[in-house]
Amino acid sequence: MEKNENGNDARYYYLLEQLLLIMTKVKGFRLRELYDVLGELCRMFRISKGTVQFFQGLNHEMEDRGETFVCYDSGEGGEPVITVRIVTKVNAVVTGSVTMPPGAEPLSPEEYARVDLIIKTVLSFVSRVRLQSVVEMLSFHDEKGFPNTRCLMQYLQKTNEDKALGGKAALHFNLRHFSLVNQEFGEQAGDIAMRNFYEELKKLIGREGIVCRLGGDNFVAVCGQAQLAEVLGFLKGTPVHYDAAAGGRVKVSASAGVYMIPAGFVMQNPGEIMDKIITASQAARSGVKERVAYFDDELQARRERFMRIQQRFPEALRNEEYHVFYQPKIDLQTGTLAGAEALCRWFRDGQVITPDEFIPTLEMSTEICRLDFYMLEHVCRDIRRWMDEGREVVRISVNLSRRHIMDFDLLQNLIDIIDRYGVPHEFIEIELTETTTDVEFRALKRLVTGLQAAGIYTSVDDFGVGYSSLNLIREIPWNVLKIDRSFLPTRQDDPDSARNIMFRYVTAMAKELGLACIAEGVETQSQVELLQESSCVLAQGYFFDRPLPTADFEKRLGDRCYQLV
Repeated sequence: MEKNENGNDARYYYLLEQLLLIMTKVKGFRLRELYDVLGELCRMFRISKGTVQFFQGLNHEMEDRGETFVCYDSGEGGEPVITVRIVTKVNAVVTGSVTMPPGAEPLSPEEYARVDLIIKTVLSFVSRVRLQSVVEMLSFHDEKGFPNTRCLMQYLQKTNEDKALGGKAALHFNLRHFSLVNQEFGEQAGDIAMRNFYEELKKLIGREGIVCRLGGDNFVAVCGQAQLAEVLGFLKGTPVHYDAAAGGRVKVSASAGVYMIPAGFVMQNPGEIMDKIITASQAARSGVKERVAYFDDELQARRERFMRIQQRFPEALRNEEYHVFYQPKIDLQTGTLAGAEALCRWFRDGQVITPDEFIPTLEMSTEICRLDFYMLEHVCRDIRRWMDEGREVVRISVNLSRRHIMDFDLLQNLIDIIDRYGVPHEFIEIELTETTTDVEFRALKRLVTGLQAAGIYTSVDDFGVGYSSLNLIREIPWNVLKIDRSFLPTRQDDPDSARNIMFRYVTAMAKELGLACIAEGVETQSQVELLQESSCVLAQGYFFDRPLPTADFEKRLGDRCYQLV
């Protein structure tokens, strides 16, 4: 008996040593070897089943959302005799239990201690391995569980090493108006819709590529060029479930920038691909009809122009290369100068750079905010000088980018600039465009209300272009309604055409609401007459004047009158 016990001791210590060696292998770890040793240990101690459970957190344990590993099972059944529970420093939970079959000899105190030690050794190993995999999973996935930027970089590097990037298509896409899905159905439904959209696209691409989320509703995908047409068709618009039980579906679409990676391409760094698809994606979002843009030489040239503009902007601002041009606003009843809009022109190296060449670039960052403040300051400087010279001053409107809207100190910053030059508030009008989210809408309402309280005029620019125009004027106390040129009727339009009817009703509504109504883009005599017939009081456009340099506009301040016929 003593020999047998000594033999069991030797076998136990040998198996325990083997268990530790297997668990501490840096390379060549084999799960089968681990199970073989654990099986022999279980048989040695008359154990019929050994089970381990891993939970990522305490809440997962409460909800029984964990992973179960059965290390050994003889099929004899029985009741658990030892259960061990460990909570790690990061609140992950690992439990282990062993079962003995009915009628088996109970464990002696020494055997109990040895089995307990084996369980704790296994739990320590499982928690370390699983936590490592969890950390890796979290490193390569975002908070919603989507593969993230790190995952994308890893894929690009590995595929590049395999010389397999050439001949693929890379895409950067943005889910269009997805915030409206969250607003309409709630964030939980929005998350489900986004996940289902992602899963369908992932299935479509398969092993040929990858789909990763960069953040928000922005994604990057890589697929085979043969799959591209089908992928773009999917992105054009696909109905996805947000409530499978009730059958609720919503159509999700995206704008996409595409780079066709040439055959034989070898990537030096991921930026070579990312810069191209982001540039193309920005072009797709800026008005391409199909909402898809391909990176090519033209886009490359445009990107280089954008980079030059961004690099030169700080110096140009310091050197005051941006000049204020004033486009007059005319009272259609009297033909007199009623105001003007301040517009920006960039003079560099003897050339005039028009706004459509630099404003979109500055709009991509907060640089546009600096330019807006610069313009307001120069307008206030001019008004102050005109007042000091005894000129009769008119109200000047200054455009403000939507980029400002979430700046909590914006109202005070605007007032500070105006007051710095002692300009009466009624001579300044702030032009703002429509917003796209509830948060922006509330911020816009707060700003306009504050400007009104300070006696500063406000106008809603490009009225009729957005999706929430009526709500915009119902909820926010504007002074001026500026109708977009696309709404202007022509003599060729039938009197009962949709454009004519809408224009008449918009001007009538503005009048009833006590808003001044101004039409922009007026270019012909017939348009002037139609505006007068529609009781539109103010107009601006090339029919009267193009945007004028300050000196030329000052002459208009003296003349005051325009010929209407």
